[in-house]
Amino acid sequence: GADVMLMAKNGVDGVYTDDPKTNPNARKLDKISYSDIIQNDLKVMDTSACALCKQNGIPIIVFDFKARGSLIKIENGEPVGTYIS
Repeated sequence: GADVMLMAKNGVDGVYTDDPKTNPNARKLDKISYSDIIQNDLKVMDTSACALCKQNGIPIIVFDFKARGSLIKIENGEPVGTYIS
C-alpha cells in the first residue's frame, strides 16, 4: 500500500549515467524507468528491489539525504533527485 519508496543517498542527489564521484562527465537523470535501471545495470540500488517496485507500481525517488529540505520538498510534491517509474 505504499505510495512511493524513498531512497536516501549520502552526498549523491539522484541517479547518474555513471559514478559522479569518479566521472566528471556523468549526467544526472531527472526521470528514468525501472527497466532502464535494470537493463543498464546502474548501481543505484539492488536490482531485485527495483524489480519489486516495478511489479507493484511503486515509484522510487532517489535523493540526497543531507540536502536541506529534501523531505519537505518531496512531501509537497516538488521535484527532488531522480524519479524512477
